[in-house]
This record gives sequence, C-alpha cells and structure tokens, in this order.
Amino acid sequence: MESFDLEYNSARENLVIPEYGRNVQKLIDYAKTIEDPKFRQAFAEKIVDLMQQMHPQARNMDDYREKLWKHVFRIAEYDLDVTPPDGQVIKKSEVEKRPDMIDYPEFEAKYRHYGHNVQRLIKKALSMEPGPKKDGFVGVIGSYMKLAYRTWNKEHYVSDDIIKSDLESLSNGQLTLKDSVSIDNLSNSNRRRKRTSNNNNNGHKNRGRGRKRK
Repeated sequence: MESFDLEYNSARENLVIPEYGRNVQKLIDYAKTIEDPKFRQAFAEKIVDLMQQMHPQARNMDDYREKLWKHVFRIAEYDLDVTPPDGQVIKKSEVEKRPDMIDYPEFEAKYRHYGHNVQRLIKKALSMEPGPKKDGFVGVIGSYMKLAYRTWNKEHYVSDDIIKSDLESLSNGQLTLKDSVSIDNLSNSNRRRKRTSNNNNNGHKNRGRGRKRK
C-alpha cells in the first residue's frame, strides 16, 4: 500500500497573524522567493487584495489597506522587497520602537490615593495670603484628604494625625492643620445630605400612599 505523510499542525510553522490563515502566510513566503521585482510587486498586491476580500466588512475603514500592507510585512518578518502604494517601506525597527517609559515620581506615588486634585488644592493654598480664609481652605483640604483616604482604604481607621502628617509632607512643611480645625466636615456633611435625601424620598412616598387611600 502507498503511504502518505500527514502534516500535523504541531509540526507546522506558527502563524504570525492567525486571522489570515496558513495559505496567506505561504503566499507571502513564496513572494519572498520571487526574483523578478515587477512580478514580486504585483504578486504582493494580489495578496493584499485577497486579505481584503477575507474581511469585506472592514473595507470602509480609514487606512485599511495601509494596515493590510503592514500585516504583510509583519508576516514576512520584514524581509520582503516590495513597496506599498504610499511608497513608505515598513521596517521592523520602526514598528517595534516604543516610547521611553516615564518613571512615576516616587513622592507622588506614595500619596497617590489622595489623587491629583489634592496637589492642585495644595498649590492654590500655598498661593493664598495668610489669614482665616487660608486656614479654612487648608481645613477643607484636610477634610478632602480624609474622605479620599477612607474611600481608598475602608478597612483601616485613619486618624487626624495621619492626615496632618501627610499634608505637611505634600506641602513640604508649608501647610499645617491647627488642632482646633475639624477635618471631618466633608464626610459629616455627606452623611447629612444622604439622610436628608432619604427622609425626603420617604416623605414623598408616604404622601403618595395617602393620596391613593383617598
């Protein structure tokens, strides 16, 4: 009996972009072996046409053919001597180039649970003239910081001393909270607004039930 050599997927070359299938990858590999530049160019353009037919729903997308050409070069491992319609040859070094990582400031990272709004409030407070207005504004900042801390970490108790210490650190020691200032104003006012809203809603419901009984 005649024997046949079966080709298993596990023995095949991995697909670079699986959505186009193995046949497209084989066509691109063949295009790399074509010596005639004109024939190679025409063959590559036909491959792009075929790839576009495989995904007709994306034809109206802006720069879709440009994306297909990029995929062709990627599948060819950027070793294909052809020119896209726009004349710009795609190089591996340009595709893999990534912007430099920007290190997150360690000082801000330590207090990131307060958010950037606290930094803005602190800058505004530093620009204010000394006096009761500034002291009140600093108190608001402390209340906001405590509220943000509780939102970020609900399982742990946060004391006023922690908020005061963090505020001094964030302001480089230029802002301090006086002992007489209460920094629970924001959280307490939020609780009062919620209770008032709930009471009003219950009142409306009760009046509605009373009208229905009539």
